Amino acid sequence: MKKFLIKGGTIINEQKRFVGDILISNGRIERIDSSIQVQGQVTEINAEGKYVIPGMIDDQVHFREPGLTHKGNIASESRAAVAGGITSFMEMPNTVPNALTQELLEDKYQIAAKSSPANYSFFMGASNDNAEEVLRTNPNNVCGVKIFMGSSTGNMLVDREATLERLFSTVPMLIATHCEDEATVKKNMALHVEKYGEHIPVSAHPIIRSEEACYLSSSFAVELAKKHNTRLHILHISTAKELELFRNDIPLEEKRITAEACIHHLWFSDKDYIEKGNFIKWNPAVKTAEDRAAIWQAVRDGRIDVLATDHAPHTIEEKNQNYSKAPSGGPLVQHAVQALFEKSIQGEITLEDLVQKAAHNVARLFRIEERGYLREGYFADLVIVDPNKPYTVNKNNLLYHCGWSPFEGTTFQHTIESTFVNGNLVWNDGQLRVEQSGQRMTFRG
Repeated sequence: MKKFLIKGGTIINEQKRFVGDILISNGRIERIDSSIQVQGQVTEINAEGKYVIPGMIDDQVHFREPGLTHKGNIASESRAAVAGGITSFMEMPNTVPNALTQELLEDKYQIAAKSSPANYSFFMGASNDNAEEVLRTNPNNVCGVKIFMGSSTGNMLVDREATLERLFSTVPMLIATHCEDEATVKKNMALHVEKYGEHIPVSAHPIIRSEEACYLSSSFAVELAKKHNTRLHILHISTAKELELFRNDIPLEEKRITAEACIHHLWFSDKDYIEKGNFIKWNPAVKTAEDRAAIWQAVRDGRIDVLATDHAPHTIEEKNQNYSKAPSGGPLVQHAVQALFEKSIQGEITLEDLVQKAAHNVARLFRIEERGYLREGYFADLVIVDPNKPYTVNKNNLLYHCGWSPFEGTTFQHTIESTFVNGNLVWNDGQLRVEQSGQRMTFRG
């Protein structure tokens, strides 16, 4: 395996910023110092004037394999991820068939082992009747259990209270939830169908999948977690009201209830439905600018613990259908880190906090072994970002299988120059260099 010496980069890590060198050897970070000289063969990379950060660990993606590969697959979407500075991902179980048995879950790991340039883990799926299978999940090599407490793509809704009680009371590992109250969504949808028939405007999406729907479900999940002392992680917070459910007065390692915010809820608002239409239709819905500002504040003050994408591609043809038929979700992994750097320019987040929320805290929350930091002895998962090379998103530079992005036409001030995964230079200067470098992530249980 090649040795690399990254010279003179501005290293951002563990709330510190300093100029230094990083030596990569045998897949790991061998040394970090102000100046490193090496004897023998080494590939030297000049990072002067550029940022060197740990790769983002995305705790929520939908890569669509198996069964939905017309939308995306593990190879295509993980390539887009490393091009965007994401070195590790955790993928959701609503593929086809749903990952509801240990055998089906393992099938996904085998696909990734053959095709992913990024590190990977896959959530075990919960249904109304597979609790015994869920309890067989190994917490040392599976990131968590996913419960859809609101229906979304794949229809894995878990809505039996007895089932939820059993899962929250018996699953020893982290439970991640999609929280939207199904009854509220159905009621709102029926009212809009009555009013508009088949011509519901997409601007109604945050009214149908409303603040009330989100809060009813999130607060119920928190109530169950407190009752049973469950490790609960609520995904893609989209409303200001939900933020009252989370704490910032204890260390992350002591929290039993944590929260995630996603790029689209931090970038777009309901005003953008006019221009973007179904291409920013997500579940939970993108809501108001006031909700967005409140989520940013919670990111800064510690009520929101991690940042993610909820990358969920659909074809252009699917998205171009009318509101009722167009599926929810969109591709985001290739531009998430750039979008966050852009928000740092706008003063929403410091680069130190960006790294904390997108890498360090994900590793801490999921208890990932030897990743998420630039530390000697850790796996060399890192990214070099050029702050002086603007990058405009267009169809010609997209790597997504679906061929579109909600960021098309956006110019970011930063470019992802290089991405290392397990010490391999997998992305460099706009080109994929290594097609398979990812490893299965392990966890401290």
